Amino acid sequence: MESQLILNILLAVPGFLLAIVCHEAAHAWVANKLGDPTGRMLGRISLNPMKHIDPWGTVLLPLLLIVFSQGSMVFGYARPVLVTVQNFKHPRRDSVFVSLAGPVANVLLAIIFILAGWLGHYTGVMHNPGVSRVLEAGMTINLVLAAFNLLPIPPLDGSELVVALLPGPWAYKYQRLAPFGFLILMGLYFTGLLRVFMVPIYLLLQLLLGPFGNPF
Repeated sequence: MESQLILNILLAVPGFLLAIVCHEAAHAWVANKLGDPTGRMLGRISLNPMKHIDPWGTVLLPLLLIVFSQGSMVFGYARPVLVTVQNFKHPRRDSVFVSLAGPVANVLLAIIFILAGWLGHYTGVMHNPGVSRVLEAGMTINLVLAAFNLLPIPPLDGSELVVALLPGPWAYKYQRLAPFGFLILMGLYFTGLLRVFMVPIYLLLQLLLGPFGNPF
C-alpha cells in the first residue's frame, strides 16, 4: 500500500508541477498584456518551477494531504503572482481576466494531456502503463486545480468574479475574508464540503472537454 502511494505521488509530480507553473505564469503574462509589468519584472512569466514553488503550499501541504487521505484528495498552491491593480486601465474587469488566466491555462493543459493520450494510442506508447498514468494524472490534476481555483473563496481566482459583480462596499467587505481563506478551505476539507463544492465545477469542465474524448 505504501509503495503504491509513493508510486502514485511520483507519477503525479510532472503534471502537478506543470499545472502550477503554467497557472502562475499565465496570471503574470495576462497581467503584463493588460498593462501591469509587476509579475514580468519579478520573473514570473517563466516555466522555471523555482520561480513559482512555495515550500509549504507546493511541497509540504500536498504531501501531507496525500498521506493523510491515502491519495484520495490533494491540493496545493504556488507563490501568488503580485499584481498592481492601479496599472490596469479597467481595474475590476482586468483583474477578472488575470484571475481567470490561471484556470484557463489549466484547462488548456488538460486538453494537451488528452491529445497526448490519443497520440500515444496511435503510436503505441500508451501500452506503457507508466506513460498512460502520467498523462491521465496530468489531465486530472489540471482539471482539479482549475475547479479548485474557481471556488468563490478569497483569495482564490473565483473570488474575483464575485468581487466584479458586487457593489463597491460589499466587494471590499468580501475581500476582507482573504486572510481567513486558508482556514475556510481547511474547514471545508475536513468536513467533506470541499469535495461537494468542487465536484460540480469539475464535472462542468469535463463536459466542456467532451468533444476531445477521453483516451484513458
